[in-house]
Amino acid sequence: MSEILDTFRRHEALLEGHFQLSSGLHSNRYLQCALVLAHPKIADGLCRELAQRWTGERPDVVIGPAMGGITLAYELGRAFGVRALFAERENGAFNLRRGFRLHAGEKVLIAEDVVTTGGSVQEVIGLVQQLGAHVVGVMSLIQRTEQSPFKVPYLALEKVIPPTWKPDACPLCAEGSSAVKPGSRPGAAVTRT
Repeated sequence: MSEILDTFRRHEALLEGHFQLSSGLHSNRYLQCALVLAHPKIADGLCRELAQRWTGERPDVVIGPAMGGITLAYELGRAFGVRALFAERENGAFNLRRGFRLHAGEKVLIAEDVVTTGGSVQEVIGLVQQLGAHVVGVMSLIQRTEQSPFKVPYLALEKVIPPTWKPDACPLCAEGSSAVKPGSRPGAAVTRT
């Protein structure tokens, strides 16, 4: 087991059970990054390591989609010594609120905790481009996909690819188990490994 996955295990953030991912897919494993990022010293160390591994263009600003990308964007912003922003959904689409702004031509790095399909990140990429800024790349703690779903440079600290299924093809559903959205149902039955 890698040092990063060991960190997840030590903080009871590597979950086993029946999960509905934000992509809509089902899986039997879930990495709850929030439990690891809740420790500032660990979040700082992980993001400094990501920043040190980055070989792409240096960003002027880091932005993450709310919720999963907020802490990561902040810590990566600190590691790079640049502003850190987050995009929030407003009327179903990501937008910059709270007075956050991007300036035309700024180099933007997108931060996300876990990338499965990359849907939220793709939406934020579209927002950044619409605002006239330039996306230099994407970073995440965990990559849950074989191939990068992005057309820009992508770096993850760890690649973890547990099985995923569409709900209508999920063997756990076929066994009568109900999928839970981690964090959305207090007391949901999961096993921490």
